[in-house]
Amino acid sequence: MRKEKFQFDYEVYESAEELADGDRNLLSMAREITTKAYAPYSKFHVGAVALLKNGQTVSGTNQENASYPVGICAERVLLASAAMLFSDVPIQTMAVTYHNLLGDSSKPVSPCGMCRQSLSEYQERQKEPMRIILSGMEGKVFVLNNARLLLPLSFGSEDLR
Repeated sequence: MRKEKFQFDYEVYESAEELADGDRNLLSMAREITTKAYAPYSKFHVGAVALLKNGQTVSGTNQENASYPVGICAERVLLASAAMLFSDVPIQTMAVTYHNLLGDSSKPVSPCGMCRQSLSEYQERQKEPMRIILSGMEGKVFVLNNARLLLPLSFGSEDLR
């Protein structure tokens, strides 16, 4: 038996003002798009905006349903839209943020497990790293240079071969 350790590096910014212009603009767009979320039950509005390699942007918001399993997260709405609208164009950077109408929105959000799997597989499919910016409506911002970092020991297409 041996022990192994999984760890990764990510950037921490005290606020969005410290980000490079492009990242700050993308995060600002994600914060703004939270107003389009349909979250009447949780009041937890999530917005995601991605910059594609061709310069286009794609966005998504969470869409809840009274039957909770029927809802879909902002990240997967965005990935589905990008896959349909720009099927061969890689996502360079995705900003994900939230506005919690019932509480605090000042710490970075982190994608759920299903979204982590989807992000990991989408990145595998596009064969290029996807940067991820995680934030709330204010406060610290986390930047990961590779979406696969969100899901260590992931299950993917290689496991099905």
